[in-house]
Formats: sequence, C-alpha cells, structure tokens
Amino acid sequence: MLSRTAANLYWLARYMERAENLARMLDVAERTSLMPGGALADGVSDSDYNEWHSVLTASGNATGFFASHDEPTREQVIHYLALDKSNPSSIRSCIETARNNARAVRTALTADLWESLNQTWLDLIATKREEFRRGELQTFLDWVKERTLLFSGGATSTLLRGEGYRFLRLGTFVERADSSARILDVKYHILLPDDQHVGGAVDYYQWTALLRSFSASRSFYHSYRSALTAGNIAEFMILSQEMPRSLTACLAETHGLLEHLADLHGRHLECHRLAGQLYSKLRYARIDDIFEQGLHEFLTGFIAQNTRVSDEIAVAYLS
Repeated sequence: MLSRTAANLYWLARYMERAENLARMLDVAERTSLMPGGALADGVSDSDYNEWHSVLTASGNATGFFASHDEPTREQVIHYLALDKSNPSSIRSCIETARNNARAVRTALTADLWESLNQTWLDLIATKREEFRRGELQTFLDWVKERTLLFSGGATSTLLRGEGYRFLRLGTFVERADSSARILDVKYHILLPDDQHVGGAVDYYQWTALLRSFSASRSFYHSYRSALTAGNIAEFMILSQEMPRSLTACLAETHGLLEHLADLHGRHLECHRLAGQLYSKLRYARIDDIFEQGLHEFLTGFIAQNTRVSDEIAVAYLS
C-alpha cells in the first residue's frame, strides 16, 4: 500500500474520532451547566470551575479560542467547537477533513462507507448556528455521535481486513487514547485543583458526567457496585481491559495493529517498540501507584508518550 493511501485512511479515522470526542465533551459541558447551582455550587469559584473553559482545555482548543475571544461563554464555545470554519479542530472542520481524506482514497473504501460519510457532510453544512439558540444542541450532538458510530460500524462491517483496515483502525485508537486521557486530566486536575471540593455535590455530578461522556455509566456500575470515587473511576478508565474507551484497551488495539503490520512487512521499528512499552506499562500498572505518582503527572506523561507513538507511526508508514 502507498504511504499516501495509508496516511489518508489513518487521518480519516482520526478526524472522525475527534469529531465524536468533541461532541461527547460538549455534551458533558451542556449537561453540567444545566445542573442546579451551576458552576458556583459548593463554594467553587467561577474562575476555577467553568464547564465551557474546561472543554476548551480538554480538546486542546483553548489557545486558538482566546486568540479571538475574551470570555468562554456558552454560545461562543459551542460555535467555536462545533461549526466554526476558522477552527481546524471544530466538528465541522474535522468531518470536512475526514471527507477530503476519504475522497482521495475512495477506491479503498466500500460504497456504503463513502456514501455514509458524504451524507454526513451534506447534512452538516445545512446546520445553522441559530439552531443551538433554540435548544437544539443536544439533538445536534446526538446526531454527530450517531453518524460517527455509523462510520465506525460501517468500517468494521464492510471493509476487507487488509492493510487499509488496519491503518483506519490504528487512527481511531491513537486518537481515542489521547482524548480519553485529556478528559480525565481536565476533570481531576483543572476542575478540582484542591482536595476541599472532593466528595461534594459538584464532584459527584462531574464524575457522573465524565462517565456519560465515555458512554460508560452502566458499564461502571456493572463492574463497580460501590460508590462513585475518583480511584474507582480512574482505574476503570485507565486500566480496565474490558472498557473499550479505557487507555489500556486503546493501547492494546494500537499495539496489536502495529504488530500485525510489523509481521506483514517483516520489520519492527521504533513505533512498535514504543507502543509495546506503553501497553505493558498500562497492563501491569496499579491504580494506587498511579495516584502515588500523581494522576495529572501520569496522564500528561501518557499523552506525551502516545504522541510519540503517533509521530513514529508517521515516520515508519505515512511519510
């Protein structure tokens, strides 16, 4: 397979996954902002506890946003992350870039997969900013999640299990691991900067919203029949091998896909070593050791290592 084709498939999947993750982050921020007491409950200051600022930080869009905006108001953040053409990481831009990548490799995709993605783009460009003012944000976010899940399901159900499929899935899990770590880090480090608010009403609602953002509420209560605690949720979202959006599960997929490519091409490169090293670190980790190290330090270290894996994948296969 040409490296150009592999790169298009890899980034097609990454941008579709990024669009879904942005929708999930906005969903959590919207739900939390509507809770009784808002951001000032339990004595938390507005500057320390702002759902809309946190979603900008979690998605890595804070710098770009504040370059052209003064305050992270609901309307401005939603528009910037959902429909703003000038933001290369908005949901609109992600789906447009994904479609452009797909169009470049249409022969590598099935007709069903291309038509699904193309229809998503056509429906998206008909969406207007004013619709969010009429209370339609939740409908839009549900639609984004539905369309991205349709894309993922279509890829799994219709594509041949060849190199193209491997690069498509590789992009999905590299992006998902990065997003999961960012959401966890923002919840624990930015929204709860000290211990005095842990265990309060805001803390409970925020952890509940976090689980919802991962579509993991029922899964968590099935696995942990105890109360919501930072330790249990962190363990579930970092170390669980059964939870498909956990860091360990994402790295297991990344490592497995890279090993398949290594066997196919008869060579092991730096990306394979780094992915295997990171997966082993997660697989044999204990949550107590992670908290002793510091959850924020662990997550920022993971994000940096996952980015190195992505960079080395580009060097090995996509250049």
